[in-house]
Amino acid sequence: MTKRRRHDSAGGRQRRRGPGPQGELLYGRQPVLESLRAGRRQHRRLLISSSKKSSNELDQLRDTAASFGVPVEEAKAEVFEGQLADANHQGVALETSPYVYASIDDVLGKRIPSLEPLIVILDHVQDPQNVGSLLRSSDGAGVQGVIIPKDRACRVTPAVVRASAGAAEHMLVAEVTNLVRTMKLLKDREFWLAGLEACERARLCRETDLSGPIGLVVGSEGRGVGRLVHETCDFLVKLPMHGKVNSLNVGVATAIALYEIRRQQEK
Repeated sequence: MTKRRRHDSAGGRQRRRGPGPQGELLYGRQPVLESLRAGRRQHRRLLISSSKKSSNELDQLRDTAASFGVPVEEAKAEVFEGQLADANHQGVALETSPYVYASIDDVLGKRIPSLEPLIVILDHVQDPQNVGSLLRSSDGAGVQGVIIPKDRACRVTPAVVRASAGAAEHMLVAEVTNLVRTMKLLKDREFWLAGLEACERARLCRETDLSGPIGLVVGSEGRGVGRLVHETCDFLVKLPMHGKVNSLNVGVATAIALYEIRRQQEK
């Protein structure tokens, strides 16, 4: 196994960012259902297209909304085409308050029974599909929270919620001003920071000790992990590649790495 080293650093805290006055329109049957179930937002009304035939999925949505006291209204197809013309809305939309971000203390304080601490840090990932995929994989792997920078990064938008199949509604996501300072805080809390990078210096995940509390650092599309973030990582890891293309989609690569970390942690 690769030997790891520890750095001692000071860190800071981020305050919870409350919802703004504007609302959001979530769409898609599974994302809307998960938002209702999660109960983290203020839901105003559920819209179902009048052109859609009754189904078990729609009945479940209606029943779930009713159980939480959320009004259900039928809307003409034109309403969906006007507001969600380019979205795969499946005839369902949920008027709701903005996404509620967690604080770093929320993320660090969360514990998932029988699982070692595991956090994902996104270094300026900007594609909504990738962020949604990352949040879905993080939820599946039992990650306690995801950290993103406030600037030059994709936030948790309705498109991200759709791409995550609603997993974003259950995941703690913290926005931070200074990613490096937050990484140093995680080190102070006894996390090892592993940068996922397809470079010569990186060691294969399966040959690296990934037991104990881990913060997996994932770089942006194309650019990868930034220099300062790279230097703050304790070590770099990569996946074995046997084909002609030497890299994977960031969402796919992160999912594989997360489950390798869990495999080692559960030994």
